[in-house]
Amino acid sequence: MRTLIPSKCAELLEQQCGVLGRWQVVQHGCDVAVIDRLLRSDRWQVLYRGVYASFTGQPSRESALWAAVRRCGPGAALSYYTAAEIDNLADRHEPVLHVTVPVNRQIIIAADERHRDIPRIVVHRSQRADVARHPTKLPARTRVEETVLDLTQVSANLDDAVGWLSRACGRRLTKADLLKNAIDLRRKVRWRAELSYALDDIADGVHSVLEFRYVRDVERAHRLPTAERQAQLMTGKRSQYLDNLYGEFGLVVELDGRAAHLVEARWQDIHRDNGLTRTGLATLRYSWSDVTERPCQTAREIAEVLRARGWPGQPTRCRRCRR
Repeated sequence: MRTLIPSKCAELLEQQCGVLGRWQVVQHGCDVAVIDRLLRSDRWQVLYRGVYASFTGQPSRESALWAAVRRCGPGAALSYYTAAEIDNLADRHEPVLHVTVPVNRQIIIAADERHRDIPRIVVHRSQRADVARHPTKLPARTRVEETVLDLTQVSANLDDAVGWLSRACGRRLTKADLLKNAIDLRRKVRWRAELSYALDDIADGVHSVLEFRYVRDVERAHRLPTAERQAQLMTGKRSQYLDNLYGEFGLVVELDGRAAHLVEARWQDIHRDNGLTRTGLATLRYSWSDVTERPCQTAREIAEVLRARGWPGQPTRCRRCRR
């Protein structure tokens, strides 16, 4: 079958998981009549209008990704949730494929034009499509920083937006300073100031939305001392990392975002706290609801322990306290 088409097109099929766009066929000097004969003989199949697979049967996820990019033409790139999926930023497949194209690209994808076994395409138009596209990764996709910021802009709330930032940095896909630079390059950014503040905290060791809310709504809002984030503590030959360590006052504040706490995990936390107590460190442990729904009460409790351990300051009342 591959001997019927030029070697350049055969190379593209190898690279693109058996997928080829009709515009690529013309671009590389292949006779489209050859492709049409392969389609009529059912040796090839149509995935989207003008995008073909050189095999029969159900396309793989990789073939579907290549087909979506090729359907949208030159300069297109996988983006948003789809780019997050293939860069290990998202943990699940979305039911649609997101592709970003240059803003002047006129493209209409009919609802009934796709193969029954591959997802439909959602097209995003952007003036920054060329800048946002990664220069080398295949299939073409937006840079990780662009993907993260795109997802923050379609998030339902600030917590979800910060979650994308912390996840990207926590998985070491990018760094906080690179994300801040990417924010500065955009003219319009929803929650610009809040995302920049969150990135400062992430650079200091904040790894999750819960930790961000603790810093913002408990510690900073009530002017408690600044803790060391993700502090490493050596106990014998073993090391452990503490969410928030107030080392001068011998206090550890641990945050647990798990909604359901298995018995085994609970006992692990108890043993961990007991071990910290033997080193002279007191431990306070708080849940998501403690931090997000009762931040003022949580701050008062922490302040009481800090003062009992030598902190000379006083917590201040935040706007929520005054209400």
